[in-house]
Amino acid sequence: MPPPQRIPETLAQAFSDAQLLDASLSRRLMNYRHHSARLRPDVASAYDALVARLEVLEQGAVGPQVGDPMPEFALPDENGTIVTLSSLLQAGPAVISINRGHWCPYCRLELHALAAQFGGIRRSGARLVSIMPDVAEFTRRFRAEQGLPFPILSDVDLGYSLLLGLVFWVGPEVRRLYEELGVDLASFQRNASYFLPIAAKFIVDIHGTIRAREVNVEFRQRMDPAAILAALRAL
Repeated sequence: MPPPQRIPETLAQAFSDAQLLDASLSRRLMNYRHHSARLRPDVASAYDALVARLEVLEQGAVGPQVGDPMPEFALPDENGTIVTLSSLLQAGPAVISINRGHWCPYCRLELHALAAQFGGIRRSGARLVSIMPDVAEFTRRFRAEQGLPFPILSDVDLGYSLLLGLVFWVGPEVRRLYEELGVDLASFQRNASYFLPIAAKFIVDIHGTIRAREVNVEFRQRMDPAAILAALRAL
């Protein structure tokens, strides 16, 4: 289906148009970023300031590096079943997607793109999971509505993201804007601290070693599924 030929008038329209684009994930993300900045320049400005703060604070290597062992996790999926990294690796390599939340349009575009490439990921022998701080009440509904073919694990109180060194505070301005927009992190996470994980991808081999990664302090950019497939083929 070709994308609608219109200038979106709402954030919802901008998201829908970006999702319908017959284009790479990077182009979809840029499309949404462009139109959302036009519609809500105050949010775009606050995001720019947040990313600039994170880039200053997180100079150098952020999170586990290529060649490092991926730390073990034991996290509940949307149905309450505990999933561990070691159990995933028994069946082959794993793609670990660290996401900000089901409410984040950039994560939603990314997860939609991963779902579209899920067949290729599985044919490579790999397993895919998304890890986000939202509790199962929200991830269960989100996965069902989006038809995602992979599980979403709840990183309760951001414990695993903290272990990875990928946690940041959103700051007072972004918190105010989220509350204005109805992004209720306290409800989504059952935690009123307003911390989020830095978006990231880790491709882990059967021995638990990180073989490729991308950590997006600039969360409006993400690792393209084509790069994930290429990393899996290289294993």
